[in-house]
Amino acid sequence: MKKALIALLPLLLLPAVLGDFGDPLDPETIETFDQILEPVMKVYDFVKYAATVVAVVFLVFAGVTFITSGSDQGKRNQAKMMATYIIIGLIVIWVAPLVVQYLVG
Repeated sequence: MKKALIALLPLLLLPAVLGDFGDPLDPETIETFDQILEPVMKVYDFVKYAATVVAVVFLVFAGVTFITSGSDQGKRNQAKMMATYIIIGLIVIWVAPLVVQYLVG
């Protein structure tokens, strides 16, 4: 998995390095863009917070599974992987707007 992430890293950074975003936008265009973006951001915020609540529930479930696994290594590894994927998902959900803002702004 680490090798795949390392291989994809240049592809993720390429637009930021090579991007030519042209002339700055005038205030009227920025205002229109903000009006269009407002409902999209409301939906995104709702999905972000709903996903966070669901992730916390599953993180608690992964913790309970880990604690109650006893000496069963399969359940322990499953609980660890579940917690790892949940944390990675939360990081992606919460950091995505910052990355977009950095690339656009």
